[in-house]
Amino acid sequence: MDLPSFIWLWRIAAWSMGLSVTVYGGLLMTGGFVWYARTQQKPQLSWVRVIHFLLGGVLVALVLLLLSIGIIGTLGEHGNLGHSWHLWAGLSVVGLVLASLAAATQISSRPWARTLHVTLNALLFIAFTAVSYSGWDVVQQYLP
Repeated sequence: MDLPSFIWLWRIAAWSMGLSVTVYGGLLMTGGFVWYARTQQKPQLSWVRVIHFLLGGVLVALVLLLLSIGIIGTLGEHGNLGHSWHLWAGLSVVGLVLASLAAATQISSRPWARTLHVTLNALLFIAFTAVSYSGWDVVQQYLP
């Protein structure tokens, strides 16, 4: 394909990834506050849960944006998706975020879902590390 440079798309992806990691940190903090209040049997601050839910929604949106940017940009630049292990790292992040969302929706009715949610988010830390590392390698190909 003879398409214009995708550098603008990679810039959006870089900013979105940075924001995703920042939002993940915010989720870690607000989730920690919710956990602390629950385990210490203290009253929950309702605004902390609301912020946690909002940040979770933002993370889902950002990860889906990154998935679409990756697919569009990679297909446009290479014509196929299988040129790097970044694909598998990215798909693992998407899968873990969506699985964490699914578990989160079940926490109020199924007690085991809380443990699953936390475990998935711990695995998400590892997946974010892998996708950041592999993404850095991929982005280097496009920088002038």
